[in-house]
Amino acid sequence: MADVKKPVTLRAIFQVFFMIGATSFGGGLTAWIHRETVLRRRWLSHEQFLSGLALGQVLPGANVSNIAVYIGQLLRGAPGALVAVTAVLTAPFFLCIGFALVYDDATKIPGFHAAMDGIAAAAVGMVLRMGYTGAAHGCRKLAPALVAAGVFFAIGIEHWPLLPVILVAAPLSVGLAWRRSGMNA
Repeated sequence: MADVKKPVTLRAIFQVFFMIGATSFGGGLTAWIHRETVLRRRWLSHEQFLSGLALGQVLPGANVSNIAVYIGQLLRGAPGALVAVTAVLTAPFFLCIGFALVYDDATKIPGFHAAMDGIAAAAVGMVLRMGYTGAAHGCRKLAPALVAAGVFFAIGIEHWPLLPVILVAAPLSVGLAWRRSGMNA
């Protein structure tokens, strides 16, 4: 755990993840989790968060649920994982049901669509900020920067299928990291 003097309480984990789940709409949850757990509370280092994010993205299921389980597990073991994932999903579950009941009426309110556009723009901004932070911490050396640029080019510009790109980039990245850390000695 990064800069943590005493264990994070289950209550604190619940409060943070419940607040994130209750106030994040239209994406940006991962960026919000990064802000709350790394930048604001310093429960995790950037490297720990990025490792969890990478793991959460390759595992089946929603990235947000996966990262919540990862962080909860890292902070407090299995109870922490259960509390974090329950907290991040509880509010959206009930909010989605509630919004479904009033959606038709809400879309008729003047400014509703503009408000949704604003929320989406804020979410995009948070994701871009997290992407920049991740790139700044993960691509300090030439090799990781080249792998990241190659993946961006292959998927973002050339629109190559994700699976073949990952099947090449993942082992390459792991091999480069392994070599750089001196684990092959």
